[in-house]
Order: sequence, then C-alpha cells, then structure tokens
Amino acid sequence: MSTTAIGNIGSLVTNDPEAGEGPLGLIENAAVVVEDDRIAWVGPTAQAPPADTAFDAQGRALIPGFVDSHSHLVFAGDRTAEFNARMSGRSYSAGGIRTTVAATRAASDAELEANLVRHLDEARRQGTTTFETKSGYGLTVADEARALRIAAAHTEEVTYLGAHIVSPDYAEDPAGYVDLVTGEMLAACAPYARWVDVFCEKGAFDGDQARAILTAGAAAGLIPRVHANQLSYGPGVQLAVELGAASADHCTHLTDADVDALAQAADTTVATLLPGAEFSTRAQWPDARRLLDAGATVALSTDCNPGSSYTSSMPFCIALAVRDMGMTPDEAVWAATAGGARALRRTDIGVLAPGARADLALLDAPSHVHLAYRPGVPLVSAVWQRGVRAA
Repeated sequence: MSTTAIGNIGSLVTNDPEAGEGPLGLIENAAVVVEDDRIAWVGPTAQAPPADTAFDAQGRALIPGFVDSHSHLVFAGDRTAEFNARMSGRSYSAGGIRTTVAATRAASDAELEANLVRHLDEARRQGTTTFETKSGYGLTVADEARALRIAAAHTEEVTYLGAHIVSPDYAEDPAGYVDLVTGEMLAACAPYARWVDVFCEKGAFDGDQARAILTAGAAAGLIPRVHANQLSYGPGVQLAVELGAASADHCTHLTDADVDALAQAADTTVATLLPGAEFSTRAQWPDARRLLDAGATVALSTDCNPGSSYTSSMPFCIALAVRDMGMTPDEAVWAATAGGARALRRTDIGVLAPGARADLALLDAPSHVHLAYRPGVPLVSAVWQRGVRAA
C-alpha cells in the first residue's frame, strides 16, 4: 500500500458538491491523496495528511479523468475520401459504414487490436481514463464476437452493436438479419459485452426492429443503450426511455415530447450528446440548453469513429458544446466526466471523492474553464489512471 499527495492544486474539480463549491465541488488551493488505485482524501492543501510521495501541481487545475461513454474503436481503414467528398458538398448517410465493414472484416486480430490501442493511447494523452467502445463493423457472428473480445481486453465498458446497420450480406432480408442479431450473434457476443446498442434510424433499424434487438439483449443480461434521433425525428428516444436504457445517444432531432421524456427519466436515461459528429458532418447541433433547462441529465462523448466523428478529444467536444450547443463551461466539464459516468451507470469514476477510482487529469491551466477558453490547445499535462501515472 502506497500513498501519493498531489498538492498545490490551483483549482480542483471534484464533482462532489459536498466537498466544495457548486455542482463541480470546486476547491481552491487544494490537494488530493491517492492510496493505491483509489482516492483517499481531498481538501485544502494546508490540511492534507502525510503521504509516501508528493507531486507539486504548481497551481494548475486538476479534474477527474474524462469518461468517454460512446466510441467505435474496433475498426480498420479510414474514410478520408468520404470526408473529403462531404466537405465538398455531399451529405452524410449511414451507408458509409459499409466501407469500414469491408476493411474490418479483412483485417487480422492483431491489426484491429493495434489500431484500438493506438486510439486508446491517443485518448488517454488527452485526459480520457474511461472509455466505452462498441462492435458494429463486422456484422457477422465471428467478426462481431472477435471485435468484442478484442475490446474487452482493454476496457470493461464493451457494447454489442451488431445492429449498427443491416449487414450487406442481408441487404434483401432485413428481417433475417434481425433474427441473426437477436439469436446466434447475440449468443456469441454477450459473454464479452456489458451493453447492447442499436442504431434506431431511417436507413438502419426502425422502432419495431430496435425494440426486438434491445429486448433480446436485455434478456441475455445486457443493458440497453440507443443511437437515437441522430439524423431525423424518430422513435429512438422514446424507446430508450420506455426500456430504461442507460443512455439515448445523439439526441439531435427532438420533439417536445422527447425532451419531456428525457427530463422525466433523468435518473435513468442520460442524453449523451456527440458534437464531433455534427462538426464532421456539418449537421444541426444538438440543443443541450433545451435539455438542461428541462431537467435532463446530459453527457458529452466523442463518438470516435472513422466515418462521422474521427476525433478522440474530449476537450475538443467540450469546446464545441460550449461554443455551439448552449452549455456553460461548468456544465460541459461535468457532462464530460460525471455525465459520462452516469451514462455508464458508474459511481466510482467521474468524481474525485474518497473511495472513487484515482483517475485524474492535470491541466496546464489555472482553471477547467480553459478547456473551452483555449480550444485546440493540448492542455492536459499529466494523467493518472487507477492511481498510476499514465501520460
């Protein structure tokens, strides 16, 4: 058992209102004591208990590690040509996923794992210490299962997304593909996953298909989450709330009834907003202000994927949310840390309080506000994951 005291923190975001000021639980001139992989103590530097080793934060801000609760990191290839075409005037559609499916199927396990690790390291250097990732680029029993097996070696937050799009192999038989996703594929994938997801959208899966997939996943012990209302109005949000999904992700096109449903389900279903997708597709921004004012719980995530949001940067998503989605800097930082933890139904991450996992990001700035104030600047100067210096 060893302890480390991180002292002389100019501004500490705890996300524990009982520990400090406001919803972020801010403490000025603070210290954090880490014992092995857990937070042992937080408070003013002058009151910090002794520790085996000391780290001087030199007046910089310390925040919980980012919790990226939505990403697609088991893939091969990229879609540079698609992005270039879209930026030249063509709009995004779900059909582009098929390009990545072909590349992923052709890749070896070693190639897929190397690509996953590269993106995880990239995210970690930018302060992300917890990451959810999905399958969805294999769309065969064997390829979906291997994607989840590879992912499960690197994170406990693994999502079965066999229902990303209808497999090209079943283009003329969507019902047959739903049967596969809810039957043989689910049986092969469930042992590696915690979550089940579905892209409920025109061009992917309709409400009835999504309900069947999520219900089957839940019966197999997986917890639902939903790609909901990204490209158009649809049943995704209402279905997520009805089935008690942990999150409804994207939430770009919402009716008043959708907003009300998310507000009523604020303790159960988190509205996870993914501004990288809107940035990369020049689409309509999600209205975070509308959701927050209604009382919904909001998370921010990267949606890192090779087609519609090829970014692993949570600080970038924070800046977008503040600039274009109506969030305050405090709300955006909370959404990228505690909000992501809520979307993963975790209480041990996204917060710096005794007993929580020692996941921390030190900023080369005096305040967390700089994450939005200085967009594009690499402000994360040190990262601890489970109490170990990771970057």
